Amino acid sequence: MENFVSDEFLGTFAPILVYWVYSGMYVLFDSFENYRLHSRKDEDTKNLVSKKTVVKGVLLQQAIQAFVAILLFTVTSDDSEASTNLQPSLIVLARQFLIAMLILDTWQYFMHRYMHHNKFLYRHIHSQHHRLVVPYAFGALYNHPLEGLLLDTIGGALSFLLSGMSPRASIFFFSFATIKTVDDHCGLWLPGNLFHVLFRNNSAYHDIHHQLYGNKYNFSQPFFVTWDKILGTYMPYSLEKRIDGGFEARPAKD
Repeated sequence: MENFVSDEFLGTFAPILVYWVYSGMYVLFDSFENYRLHSRKDEDTKNLVSKKTVVKGVLLQQAIQAFVAILLFTVTSDDSEASTNLQPSLIVLARQFLIAMLILDTWQYFMHRYMHHNKFLYRHIHSQHHRLVVPYAFGALYNHPLEGLLLDTIGGALSFLLSGMSPRASIFFFSFATIKTVDDHCGLWLPGNLFHVLFRNNSAYHDIHHQLYGNKYNFSQPFFVTWDKILGTYMPYSLEKRIDGGFEARPAKD
């Protein structure tokens, strides 16, 4: 029995749906004042762009991503069709996922870092993302369209191609990467969050990067902190409770 929806279709549009569903959950959690990394007042006053503009920017980036994904799946369709009936083992899938994670992290670290150190690129492209001084979930993919293409779309294409995963496997990988990216920008430190347990690259770690003092640190995204550690751009932090409720991520004292 044929599938009504192809793996290529799901690989293209499932991460987009996951993005809005998962970030929508965090909108519901927005009233959890005791777990916010910034006060609601800070979110309203420090951010330099409206939420309406953020939504439009994210939708534009996702449209570009969808176009590139469709093109990529079309070009590689012969290879994927030949292996449609082959079910890789869990070990093979785990290896593909790990390779894809390392490729995506490596690509995004060096591109992200370069966009901070190149004054022209930062001023005209990457600074758009940093208009969100106080990150929130559905602003995770708010970028200049060119940055979205270079960092996320091309990085995702490379991780897909070089890891050798199938379109079916990509559904799960890119949905997971999307959830992780949204979580890193959610602006909350919720108890029991598995991402905070399993990954040192988390919402507090990335919040440091969005602050002025952390602008040249914590470039790694979305999974590990490996390249920051190796190349000396890791800024350790501590979480402290604010008097008015919630937490604050602060650089740790040496």
